[in-house]
Amino acid sequence: MIPYFCLGFDLRIATVIRSNVLIVALALASALVMLFISEASYLRSVGTLNALGEMAAARTAIQGLERSILNAETGQRGYLLTDRADYLQPYNRAIQDIEALFAVLENHYAGEASSLVLLAKLRSLTDAKLSELALTIGLHQQGKGSARDITLSGIGKEQMEAIRALSAELLALETQQVAAAREDIYRTLMLSRTGIAALSGILLVALFMYLRQSLALTQQQQEQQRALQVERDRLDIEVKQRTEQLTELTHHLQTAREDERNRLARNLHDELGALLTSAKLDAARIRSRLAGTAPEALERLAHLVGTLNSSIALGRRIIEDLRPSTLANLGLVATLEILARDFASASGLQVHCQLQPVALEPKVELAIYRVVQEAITNISKYAGANQVWITLGVHEGQAEVSVRDDGVGFDTTARRSSTYGLAGMRVRVEAEGGTLTLKSTPQQGTLIQVRLPQSALAAA
Repeated sequence: MIPYFCLGFDLRIATVIRSNVLIVALALASALVMLFISEASYLRSVGTLNALGEMAAARTAIQGLERSILNAETGQRGYLLTDRADYLQPYNRAIQDIEALFAVLENHYAGEASSLVLLAKLRSLTDAKLSELALTIGLHQQGKGSARDITLSGIGKEQMEAIRALSAELLALETQQVAAAREDIYRTLMLSRTGIAALSGILLVALFMYLRQSLALTQQQQEQQRALQVERDRLDIEVKQRTEQLTELTHHLQTAREDERNRLARNLHDELGALLTSAKLDAARIRSRLAGTAPEALERLAHLVGTLNSSIALGRRIIEDLRPSTLANLGLVATLEILARDFASASGLQVHCQLQPVALEPKVELAIYRVVQEAITNISKYAGANQVWITLGVHEGQAEVSVRDDGVGFDTTARRSSTYGLAGMRVRVEAEGGTLTLKSTPQQGTLIQVRLPQSALAAA
């Protein structure tokens, strides 16, 4: 399995190649040409150096051949003059060396007709010289004094001059070939140098083109990033403005709803309460006038009075739900205690209150009351709790209220389809400059905690 980073690296390489096809092709072609020139120069130089080695060996053989002939002649003359047999040893070695050197030269000049002609002449003169040397040695060994006379007469001097001349001619040919080989090496090196310099220039041009294209691409990317940043900033500003507008609209709607509730509560209290009270008084007067005259009518009146009493009680509950009068008359602590007691009676749960008086502005007290009201409503619907804890106090200079239960809880990170109650509580608290914190874990209950800053505290 190919690692992910290898795939990413391959993708990056493919992207670079696609965006720089001409430059990559030029670089590859230059690299191949440079490799070809380097290899060709190497092979040609190696061949020329090998040829130079063979030429050096041939020059050494020519010089060795001339030296061996001289050694043979020197040994022959020493033997003739001293009659000592040990002078024949250099002569015999020289004869063997001459044969070996001629074999080397014949192999070297195998493909050169002109050199082979000179070598043949040299071989003929050398054979004649060696025959002369062998003849004089044979005559001396036979006791004939004419051998020394032949040697002293200088008859072989012309042959040696001819051998030296042919040797010098062969050496001159070798010198010319060495010079030609050196020139060939110089040309090869110059060609390689010129080719590498030209290819280096091409690669520099390719690098310049790549850098220019990269710079243009970088500038384009920077311009795109600046454009994206400007667009993001514009969107951030727009989102911020829209969020502020939505927050203001939500706060306005909540304020309007509270005002509407307050108006409805006043109307219900003033008008409906007055009508129900008037109807109850009228029923009481009618009942006093019908006393003892019509039992059935009295029974109907009693039922009517009971209905009116229930209607008055219902109206009071509706008014309290719309606008708790206890909040203005008795304060936040008493209102929360009444709310907790009514909730415990209606739900059968154990509600524990730990409430301390906190001086707050009326609108902040109403916000806290609505948060607690919404929280216990959610507990009755979803929590499946047995106990509820409600606290109110001051912590680190901030008013703090919390509602906690021991219910089923939930995962706060999971997306929920119905969270409008929590969202409404959060918006209501944030509208007053406070913060709402929600903590919950499955099967470990839920905690809603509200903190209001020092500015929300009412002036003493």
